Amino acid sequence: MQPNYFAVFREFARNSLVREMTFRGNFILDCISSLSWVFMQLGLYLVIFEHTNQLGDGTGWSRWPFFVFLATTLFVNSLVQFFFMTNMEELSDLIRTGNLDFALLKPIDTQFLLSMRKFEWSSLANLVFAAILLGVALTHLDFTPTPLQMLLYVFYVMCGVALLYSLMIGLGSISVWLGRNESLYDFWFYITNFSRYPMEIYSGPFGTPLRLAFTFAVPILLVANVPARLMAWPLASQDWRLAAYAAVASIVALVASRKVFYKALDAYRSASS
Repeated sequence: MQPNYFAVFREFARNSLVREMTFRGNFILDCISSLSWVFMQLGLYLVIFEHTNQLGDGTGWSRWPFFVFLATTLFVNSLVQFFFMTNMEELSDLIRTGNLDFALLKPIDTQFLLSMRKFEWSSLANLVFAAILLGVALTHLDFTPTPLQMLLYVFYVMCGVALLYSLMIGLGSISVWLGRNESLYDFWFYITNFSRYPMEIYSGPFGTPLRLAFTFAVPILLVANVPARLMAWPLASQDWRLAAYAAVASIVALVASRKVFYKALDAYRSASS
């Protein structure tokens, strides 16, 4: 009999919330810590916009459109942290210690089980802040986004989550061949730093190759840029080819990462072997 994945998902979420509420002081401190980092980011950009009208000459990313971009980045990252970050950080240890055996014995899709075992509820504090920041930024734009733009925004935020998740599960799967992959979080932080800024700032002899590489080879620049563009500017000004590529890239990334994951499982040697 096929498992009820929604029921399993709901149970994982409930158990994670119960675990978080068991140590409420730690939960509150995690929320405060996350929000402190976000407020420091916002403060930095407020200082920057005191000295310039746009983030890069001719990019179009003035104060309020850029805050739409910043809110989008927070949306994507907080969703990734809520659903996947803790699980992907533990994947390396499961492989190294042989505890992955217990996951393989469960009558449920292994990738689903390993990706959804735990939820980081404190990351939702950033999600709430992102919603407030987005709402404030939208009231200061020169136009009102249409319902179509809002629907596309939600869709492309999900595409961004899919792209980052695909990168994470791919990196985590490498542990099967490396034995240890404890630098996953560090590498994740370094490479996703490129996605925190509008792609227009990557120009010139050094920036252009980076923009091309992180748009088409490892498409992390699409994570926040596409949904933020669709919300911050009129639809007529958008590059629809880039939007179409983002949708295709997210599907390809999910399929490719799943193949890498199960290729890694084929190479995995259990603790008893």
